[in-house]
Amino acid sequence: QVQLVESGGGLVQAGGSLRLSCAASGRTVSSYPMGWFRRAPGKEREFVAAISSSGGRTSYADFVKGRFIISRDNAKNTVYLQMNSLKPEDTAVYYCARGALGLITSSARGYDYWGQGTQVTVSS
Repeated sequence: QVQLVESGGGLVQAGGSLRLSCAASGRTVSSYPMGWFRRAPGKEREFVAAISSSGGRTSYADFVKGRFIISRDNAKNTVYLQMNSLKPEDTAVYYCARGALGLITSSARGYDYWGQGTQVTVSS
């Protein structure tokens, strides 16, 4: 079993920054791709970013390109999402997940373990 715990969410003004962390326990996630998703109120869950097991490849949703950066520290079994230039429309619960397919994917079906999420609220 793998437990994923997100942290770092909170309330921030538009234009501000937050750094989310996803700490894994139970088993290492260093051999797996990892992803971040989000769900805004009244909307479907959507892909935000993903990173390969080595950290050498990343993928981003168009709406966060140039603003968010995904990274990982395999020695700490932790994945990060640095969020800059935040907008009110970034308000959502952010979830991290472990990839199950060995490849980066934007599909939620490609992830097998999920965290409980951390709330990010961006005020205008």
